[in-house]
Amino acid sequence: MAFKSAQTALDLLILTVVQRRGPLHGYGIALAIEELSEDALRVEEGSLYPALHRMEETGWISAEWKLTENNRRARIYRVTRAGKKQLEAETVRWTNYSAGVSRILRLA
Repeated sequence: MAFKSAQTALDLLILTVVQRRGPLHGYGIALAIEELSEDALRVEEGSLYPALHRMEETGWISAEWKLTENNRRARIYRVTRAGKKQLEAETVRWTNYSAGVSRILRLA
């Protein structure tokens, strides 16, 4: 199984964060990825919001406008049933891909 692209990795990160942390707005997703990666990964708005929009169109996430804890309107994203299935499939693919890369780094 081939791992497709950085886009697929971003999808996997977004789905994982929202599934495990619960409904979040875009900034909260980006902040969680940055914090969890100990600043190794940074998701720019120009990548995050198109990815969220695309994932919403594919049915992996749903979104609704709500007021945040700061009393600001924000789109809050949740993982859908289809998104959970996608997350499971992409997690398996990522695990296999990263194991293959690790083997090459160790053995080459």
